[in-house]
Amino acid sequence: MFNINPDGLRKRIRHILLVGAVGAGLLTLNACTADVPPFVGVDITGANYAKDFDLTDQTGQRRTLADFRGKAVVIFFGYTQCPDVCPTSMTEMAEAKALLGADGERFQGLFLSVDPERDTPEVMAAYVGNFDPTFKALYADPGQLKQVAQDFKIYYKRVEGPTPTSYTMDHSAGSYVYDTKGQLRLYHRYNTGAAGLAADVKRLLAEK
Repeated sequence: MFNINPDGLRKRIRHILLVGAVGAGLLTLNACTADVPPFVGVDITGANYAKDFDLTDQTGQRRTLADFRGKAVVIFFGYTQCPDVCPTSMTEMAEAKALLGADGERFQGLFLSVDPERDTPEVMAAYVGNFDPTFKALYADPGQLKQVAQDFKIYYKRVEGPTPTSYTMDHSAGSYVYDTKGQLRLYHRYNTGAAGLAADVKRLLAEK
């Protein structure tokens, strides 16, 4: 006959029940989260940077994030003479707004220039108007731009060309996405695609 230790048996039963409870909890958690797909962009909810700006738009009007409450805001840093990355990103932004249909009215595209020497408000007004008439261009003078770039963790650097005015600008190529409360939520890498941006914005617009 086997000798059964009552204390050991009780411990064994408690262990089995505990393992079963943990397993059931994990299954429940998986079932709850399986219905919530990840964002297409990088989720940076809670990030302690890029919280706001205080700049003028192409009309000379002072702008902060508070002006766009109730809308999803997408900010892209670039410059008007950029040959490829900037027009591609701005086109995707405009296409994403179009894909949203009626919800596009709650989509605000912003273009912030890293080339204040050449990108005057007048130049930027014509530039963003080529993509969507509701998009805003934000101007920062060289001193402001340095601070904004630090606040938003944006890289930019002037690369000299053959003439004083033919320089180019190296710069970060992604976009920041804010929810309707003005909270930073996503970082969209360059060339993510209009459909992905539209899907993420639609999801943010649907949040309570």
